[in-house]
Amino acid sequence: MRALRYSEYGPSSVLHVTELPEPHVGPGQVRIAVRAVGINPFDWKVRSGAFGDTTPSRLPVIPHSDVAGVVDEVGEAVTGVAIGDEVFGVAVGGGAAEFAVLKLWQARPAGMSFEEAAGLPNVVETAGRVLGLLGVEKGHTLVVNGAAGGVGIAATQLAVARGATVVGTASERNHELLRTLGAIPVTYGPGLPDRVRAVAPQGVDLALDTAGRGAVADLIELTGVPSNVVSIADFDAPKLGARVTDGSEGRAWDTLREAAALYEQARFRMPVERVFALSEAAQAHDLSESGHARGKIILTP
Repeated sequence: MRALRYSEYGPSSVLHVTELPEPHVGPGQVRIAVRAVGINPFDWKVRSGAFGDTTPSRLPVIPHSDVAGVVDEVGEAVTGVAIGDEVFGVAVGGGAAEFAVLKLWQARPAGMSFEEAAGLPNVVETAGRVLGLLGVEKGHTLVVNGAAGGVGIAATQLAVARGATVVGTASERNHELLRTLGAIPVTYGPGLPDRVRAVAPQGVDLALDTAGRGAVADLIELTGVPSNVVSIADFDAPKLGARVTDGSEGRAWDTLREAAALYEQARFRMPVERVFALSEAAQAHDLSESGHARGKIILTP
């Protein structure tokens, strides 16, 4: 099968397409013929060597775990899914290939493209995990810093569906997008607390930082309680009393089912910024790393 791989850490140029043996299922797994692959910032951070030799533990690597496709093998003890079903989920051993083995999956909602579905797994899980840690409920006002990225888009819609008021920070070109998601948009950067107070005079209860660009202090000022701020990107946040989540405290994969149900109710979507062929993976990584994508960047085998 054709697969994307890298054998050393470094810039996007280390990525190359090669021929590899097809993977096959083990107990509790399914295999899909991959139709689309989602790119997350974690993927290019690993590729760059930012985590050293700890993640992943061995080279060479097939990158990317977020995938969508058609089931063509079903492992022992698997129920509720059959060959031919269309699903999205998380790949074992890398998903940027013609075939991938999944350790968890969710049925693709009718009408959702494979490209949009491939953009969901990790951002939806992360968003659900943070909303759970914050205890977002009906009546709360939540600030989402970096609301036009994948996690921000997911968190905004999930929070709105739960009855929260969401104020989302983004560049002005993304403000209309945030409005369509149900958020009140404001521009990020210096002076953020005053801009948020102007649109949320009732006050702010909770905040999520997805951007990691020094906004945690402003978010703490808005909430008044450091522990009411959770970041997924600023690992210095605990120095200010805020919290950081990396998934080590537990995952929220059940949120995939919630997002799929909301999609069927026309209350959830994931914009796709651009789709690249597997051979264009370096360009896709560069775009993701630029931080200017609106929604998700997708590869197709």
